[in-house]
Amino acid sequence: MAGNYWQSSHYQQWLLDRQDLLRERHEDLLVLNEEGYKKLMIFYADFIQAIGETLGVKQQVVATSIVYFKRFYVRNSLKSVDPLLLAPTCIFLASKVEEYGVISNHRLIQSCQTALKNKFSFAWNIQEYPYRISQVLECEFCLLEMMDCCLILYHPYRPLTQYVQDWTDKDVVLPVAWNVINDSYRTDIPLLYPPHQIAIACLHMACVITQKDTYKSWFAELNIDFDKILEITCHMMNLYELWRDFDPVQEIPHLHSIMPKPILGDDDQ
Repeated sequence: MAGNYWQSSHYQQWLLDRQDLLRERHEDLLVLNEEGYKKLMIFYADFIQAIGETLGVKQQVVATSIVYFKRFYVRNSLKSVDPLLLAPTCIFLASKVEEYGVISNHRLIQSCQTALKNKFSFAWNIQEYPYRISQVLECEFCLLEMMDCCLILYHPYRPLTQYVQDWTDKDVVLPVAWNVINDSYRTDIPLLYPPHQIAIACLHMACVITQKDTYKSWFAELNIDFDKILEITCHMMNLYELWRDFDPVQEIPHLHSIMPKPILGDDDQ
């Protein structure tokens, strides 16, 4: 594991720009349009979150899972692998990378079934989770190969806690900033910006939300590109605007109906 973000594969190979994303997603965006694609990514992040909560994994495992999921579809069309299969595959891999431990095969599939039945039955016209552990293991191999085994991620949670450790109001600001970071995984922010910039942007938003304006001088003294902080803030504001009017129960079945899908062979039927 690289101890320095700037020397890591996260920075050197997986820090992308918006043009990369649009170019790689071009085929899917012809069908879904950008708003529809964003809504699907929000939905599947929520699905991964629900599986993680059912399994009882820590939030960092969920965050890593969501980034793996996003990385895969940066390089591949939605029709290459069913997201319903890739979602638990990402958690299965992330749990090992983040040293949570290997999740048992039965628990993984059962958690998918529980999440599907209790929270997401509206999204698919199915009664049972359709994939077996053998398919998850095969998908895991594809995921590893696609990421070229670049598995170590740097999240904004650690720099966030370091920034506020001497703040007198950290008990008020930190939980809000932490939640904003959690929300950021519903966007492309983790693919586009270094974790310390994400942490600062979410911390600044938390100060605004909690009306703690006593830290203006602290932010002013930072040696950082504030244009990037503004970009991240704009991404978050766009997310909240999209989220406000997003009705998954009404919209996801339609998006699934038009979403590019894998063509199953005889062995997959």
